[in-house]
Amino acid sequence: MTLHPEIQKIVDQIPPASTTPPNPADMRAFEAGHVAPLEERTPIASVGDATLADVPVRIYADTDEPKGTIVYFHGGAFFSGSLDTHDHVARALARETGWRVISVGYSLSPEVAYPVALNECYAVVREVAGSLSDAAPLALAGDSSGGNFVAAVTAMAHDDGFDRITHQILYYPSVDLDFDQDRWPSLSENAEGYGLEYNGLAPFNSFYLEGGADPADPLVSPIKRADLSGLPKALVITAGYDPLRDEGEAYAEKLREAGVETQLKRYDAANHGFVVNFSWIPEFYEVFHDTARFLN
Repeated sequence: MTLHPEIQKIVDQIPPASTTPPNPADMRAFEAGHVAPLEERTPIASVGDATLADVPVRIYADTDEPKGTIVYFHGGAFFSGSLDTHDHVARALARETGWRVISVGYSLSPEVAYPVALNECYAVVREVAGSLSDAAPLALAGDSSGGNFVAAVTAMAHDDGFDRITHQILYYPSVDLDFDQDRWPSLSENAEGYGLEYNGLAPFNSFYLEGGADPADPLVSPIKRADLSGLPKALVITAGYDPLRDEGEAYAEKLREAGVETQLKRYDAANHGFVVNFSWIPEFYEVFHDTARFLN
């Protein structure tokens, strides 16, 4: 299996990763410049901005009677990404699952230090849960660093005895912030030429780590948590040409070994970020149908 030709066209234009951290303001401005105008986005029944636990959120629903609620944490290496850059992902989730989606605009590094953003995500989940009936399903979903937050928040909830989270969905999650290249074969196999590159991992995550996030801490590197038992059932999605592929798949296996009901699917022809960047390709849009089947 080779990288999908449409993805290959794009990655061929991307220069090699820099070992210097990016400028956060420049990166965010670049991303904002590529957000589709409102009239070109997937139409759904209801979209509205709100505040929960003093954190900005955007709430999506495509039915008057949602089957459940998804709290979604966007990716972006803890320093980029926004409600707008991931708006199309939240719309697709709401449309294909029939669940309400609450996308969280948590604070970004380096403006805030660890664990501010993580605590914001957890606080939103607690407030959302408080508004639901005891029987209403509640899922957490996230991509890349957002998947890291999903894993960390479910662990925090379990340790607090807060058992309202029923599902967790991790799209190519970043669950190991120890970037020793020998830790996972995919860090070498997919080191160059596929968009996210090994040399860019430390620079991109430097803002989070320099803000006090310790890679040895299981809330920073969730795969290092000793006991994953008791966590909510999980769907883990990985990409064949992703440096983070193997840590995501190892996390899924570790969940299974701990007795957590876990589904794992690898999109062999995809790269890191494909849910955000390439879900317009029909075979990758399938990830939202995978999610719907897992939830429903």
